[in-house]
Amino acid sequence: MASRREFIAHSLTAAALAAFPVSVFASTGRAVRPLKLLVLGGTGFLGPHFVERAHARGHTLTLFNRGRSHPERFDGTPLAGIEQLRGDRKDDLAALEGDRRWDAVLDTSAYFPDDVARSATLLAGRIGRYQIISSISVYARNDIANDEDSSLATLDDPTTRTITGETYGGLKAACERAAQTALPDRTSVVRPGLIVGPGDPTDRFTYWPARADRGGEIAAPGAPGNPTQCIDVRDLATFLLHLIERDTTGVFNADAAPGTLDMGRLLDSCLRQAKAAGGASDARLTWLPADFLEAQNVKAWSDMPVWIAPAGDYAGFGRTRVDRAMAAGLTYRPIDDTVRDTLVWWRDQPAERRAALKSGLTPQREAEVLAAWHARSL
Repeated sequence: MASRREFIAHSLTAAALAAFPVSVFASTGRAVRPLKLLVLGGTGFLGPHFVERAHARGHTLTLFNRGRSHPERFDGTPLAGIEQLRGDRKDDLAALEGDRRWDAVLDTSAYFPDDVARSATLLAGRIGRYQIISSISVYARNDIANDEDSSLATLDDPTTRTITGETYGGLKAACERAAQTALPDRTSVVRPGLIVGPGDPTDRFTYWPARADRGGEIAAPGAPGNPTQCIDVRDLATFLLHLIERDTTGVFNADAAPGTLDMGRLLDSCLRQAKAAGGASDARLTWLPADFLEAQNVKAWSDMPVWIAPAGDYAGFGRTRVDRAMAAGLTYRPIDDTVRDTLVWWRDQPAERRAALKSGLTPQREAEVLAAWHARSL
């Protein structure tokens, strides 16, 4: 099974890796009070969805980033005129100096506490609220159903600037503290689980709709009732803007409500949506027990995305509490919508991209695992 190191390593937020031409302009009406918003980052995976929604609501946006990750992101769209400041939060914040003011900041690129402290301190006197994107990987344990008050991971070396499966959670927790220290009572911390949907840069979720679309016998992990959680990037972006518009602070887990999603429901949705979209009609699931997968050296989360057997050190997997976020306004679209839209996006990707999924079993490896399973019955 996956160690904590492997689990977190494959859970790293990969905003800088995203490259998708999705346009999902919100149509939820104009905001009652237009705001001036600063986004640190904004051109990866989550950022564009937030920017599009905020723009559609009538807010004025400024993006601060290095201009390296898809600087052309908004070219040819209604967002082409959005102000983008260039700099590096590590050593070049000159573009953020001066007396400019913003009502709120969304920090989508917080990975190192020194960087967060630098930007938050610089902006503290000229902003209303600071919203930082963290991760449920901040929790020290996974054998319990964590809520926002659960103990957090720590770092053996607080000065490290190396992101690994062992440091990611501690770094994210330290980033939270840096923001809260610079802006006490003016910070909101949002801890998403696995962020999924159109444009998924990691393929961890996309693997399953794509696999169902290909058809044939599908190796399914564990048992249908094994719990899991994820959050559609569009629902997350909407929630972030909702908090900002309502001037809400605090700490919030942002994930599927526990008990609403398990592997059976997820994979059944993938089969239905692929078939409805004209995919292979012979797709079928073969459920492989966790101990068999372990014996075959099939890794949870990476080889079998979105899944970890809910036992031992991971007994709390898929059960993270989100009561606080739901009370604050987090809402969800049906999983069928997320699967369908992800599949539509995936089918539109170049052939070379579709031939090289970044997560999940290769067709050859899956065939070997299934053959080993069926050989047990001979």
